[in-house]
Amino acid sequence: MNAEELVQRYQMGDRDFSNINLGEVDLAGIDLSGAVLAGASLDGANLRQAKLHRADLSGADLNGADLTQADLSGANLQDAILDGAILEGAILDNANLNQADLKVANLVQATLSDAELQQADLSGANLESADLTGADLAIADLQQANLSDAALEEANLSGARLEKANLQGTLLEGGDGTLAT
Repeated sequence: MNAEELVQRYQMGDRDFSNINLGEVDLAGIDLSGAVLAGASLDGANLRQAKLHRADLSGADLNGADLTQADLSGANLQDAILDGAILEGAILDNANLNQADLKVANLVQATLSDAELQQADLSGANLESADLTGADLAIADLQQANLSDAALEEANLSGARLEKANLQGTLLEGGDGTLAT
């Protein structure tokens, strides 16, 4: 399926695109709010400024995808593979990223307020100036992550691994600021 066919089906009311293969496809600016893309292959896809509000991307492969300034608020990304993905300035408020693979992902200035990131792998990720206010990072792997100038107020960091993480200028007030390793 190509981008044009996807948009046409979405506009006709189809919302279930589970297990679809759209790797390397240019979907910049597309509106797939509320779509089901569970298990989809979107590796290397261009999703810059895409509207994926409340979309189901659980188990999707977004390895190396460009999601710069995409709206993923309320999206389900549980178990998704976002290894090396570009999420700079993306909106992930209230998103479910439990057990997601975000190794070396670029999340500079992303907003992840109240996001669920339990057991997520954020090792080596760049979260500089990211807003993680109220996020649940219990048992998350943040080893060697860049959290400089990030907001972690009211975040749950219980059991999170922070070895060699850059916490310079990070706000850690309130919540469970336990830095267990």
